[in-house]
Amino acid sequence: MEFKDYYKILGVDPKADSKEIKAAYRKLARKTHPDLNPGPEAENEFKAISEAYEVLKSAERRAEYDELREYGGGRADGGFQAPPGWESRGRDGGEAFGGDFSEFFNSMFGGGFRSAGDARSSDFGIRGRDLEIDMPIFLEETLADTKKPVVYEIPVREGEQIRRHRKSLNVTIPAGTTDGARVRVKGQGAPGAGGAPAGDLYLHVHLVPHPLFDVEGHNLVLTLPIAPWEAVLGAKITVPTLDGKINLTIKPNSQAGQKLRIKSKGLPKRGGRGDLYALLKIVVPAADDQQSKEAWQKLADNTRFDPRAEWETSL
Repeated sequence: MEFKDYYKILGVDPKADSKEIKAAYRKLARKTHPDLNPGPEAENEFKAISEAYEVLKSAERRAEYDELREYGGGRADGGFQAPPGWESRGRDGGEAFGGDFSEFFNSMFGGGFRSAGDARSSDFGIRGRDLEIDMPIFLEETLADTKKPVVYEIPVREGEQIRRHRKSLNVTIPAGTTDGARVRVKGQGAPGAGGAPAGDLYLHVHLVPHPLFDVEGHNLVLTLPIAPWEAVLGAKITVPTLDGKINLTIKPNSQAGQKLRIKSKGLPKRGGRGDLYALLKIVVPAADDQQSKEAWQKLADNTRFDPRAEWETSL
């Protein structure tokens, strides 16, 4: 009978503690689980790893195994025979396992333990993989909870092959969701293996650029073009917001680059909404005819205005 070096199978030191043994098992089990890795080689490797963990995770069984290992685990020919009287030791009772566990395990520890096949559906199940997809949303859709259709593919094991199945959901995007947020949809990821639960679906939200509004946190910025005379004389201008149009007053002698705050017309946030800022941009009409040129010339001749007057103090 061949001796099984369970420490070597898990790749841990014989003095490793229970946390190290569990960590090594989990890493190897994910790597070799037959539901994720088709083929007899992975199947056999997984059985060996499961058997090793079945013994070493129990302090009592590990103590017995260490005694066996010290007794005859180092024979050069790899053969092994239990110490005299070992078979008469009282353990959990029951018949020895066949098939899933090795002859060594069945001979040394037969009785009362689960087989690797049983373990797959409990301790050895592997939770399904999380899936992540992009979710573009419009600024208007952040104002209230919004139902969005989601179509994606999940990997499903069919026999020896992994196939991708199309899945459709209606997902609620909460009001106030910001750019870069992750929305979790529990249990809608890849299916689990061995009876373990499915993974989750994560939606990576990104806001679709708006033709008029720029986003600054929960605030919005609207570049508002105004004519020179509107800036000088003042005006009432109809401006858009995400939820309708409003009338905005431009005060006389307004300047380019000035920001006018429109309260609570930004994006939703805890306790209310952000603000909308109208950024004034003075647009000068082209003087492309004689009449326009004469009007601008008359203004220049009759106005004692020097936009660079402040330079005089710096030169």
